Amino acid sequence: MPAEIRVPIEREEDVVIARQKGRELGAEIGFSNTDRTIIALAISEIARNIISYARRGEIVMCRIDDGVRLGISIVAEDEGPGIPDIELAMRDGYSTAKSLGVGLPGTKRIMDEFALTSVVGKGTTVKMKRWLR
Repeated sequence: MPAEIRVPIEREEDVVIARQKGRELGAEIGFSNTDRTIIALAISEIARNIISYARRGEIVMCRIDDGVRLGISIVAEDEGPGIPDIELAMRDGYSTAKSLGVGLPGTKRIMDEFALTSVVGKGTTVKMKRWLR
């Protein structure tokens, strides 16, 4: 298994590729089909945000092991305009028409760990983890 899987995100097809690679990695780690679907949903949401707001970016996925449990780490980075109001972006109901409607707050809820950092004019990074139950 590669140390990390990198998927450039520039067009809609890349969202599908990233989601599929996330499902495959989830299967290799041992996640249930339900958990693999949750992982794919989270990847879709952040990848579509990259396309909608930043035009291009990258998603990096890898297996993680903290010595007690196994999981998946997903990091999405872009060099887009950044998010001027993170608090607003993290509010339920704040979403764009192109998204699956989960939005950033929903993505945070379905993952075990979620961190968003953004600098206006520099870009946005979303770091997420899901641990094997």
